[in-house]
Amino acid sequence: MILLCLDVSNSHTTIGAFDGDELVEHWQVSSDERRTADEWQVLVTGLTARAGIDGIDAVAMCCTVPTILVELRALQERYYADLPTAVVGPGVRTGIPIHTDNPREVGADRIVNALAAAELYGGPAIVVDLNGTATIFDVVDSDDRYIGGAIAPGVELSLEALSRRGAQLRSVELAVPRDVIGKNTVEALQSGIVFGFAGLVDGLVSRIIDSLDVDPEHVTVIATGSFPESVVEHCETITTRDPHLTLTGLRLIHEKNHG
Repeated sequence: MILLCLDVSNSHTTIGAFDGDELVEHWQVSSDERRTADEWQVLVTGLTARAGIDGIDAVAMCCTVPTILVELRALQERYYADLPTAVVGPGVRTGIPIHTDNPREVGADRIVNALAAAELYGGPAIVVDLNGTATIFDVVDSDDRYIGGAIAPGVELSLEALSRRGAQLRSVELAVPRDVIGKNTVEALQSGIVFGFAGLVDGLVSRIIDSLDVDPEHVTVIATGSFPESVVEHCETITTRDPHLTLTGLRLIHEKNHG
């Protein structure tokens, strides 16, 4: 059985195809708010056909962009109405207790990541989702409950803001500089982004572990998303890299809703 999974965030969309428990193919495309339901279908069928995938048997989706979510629901109704479908939101079983002030305002991707972390690694765990727009921290406690997290700016967003607002600054390649002390503007920007974001991750993870009041050795810290290796490799608190954690979480949600 082929399960199609779509993880739509503000800047990128990750699409994956599972054959049972195995992720057999995955792609990343832009999250274009102008893309219609029909265009989404053309995109999906083109990618799957190119990969030799003949037919979709079930669909699971999560989306954090309201305008795109409207088109994804139209996609489901128009092309996949006869298939088992799970769109993460109210009425969809996730299997993870959400202990926040307002569970309905928690992003669908955050719930999916927390579920995958609890099922695959067990709590306590911290998911660090590094994507272009935001750096998101989600926390699962020792009872496998989602209890909240933190949100900081993303790497790409920060670079864009610097290049737009800094008169003498420009876009640079996200690479590790020769030294933390940059000898020129490019290296200074690279140092600030690479080591600055690594410090942000380590600092917040350490504070979260202190708040959990648990032994740091017992906490799994998972890096996921389209994370830049140059940043993650300098994070001292990351224990596991799982770039497809969200896709796996969507597979788990499909199983919980459609068996």
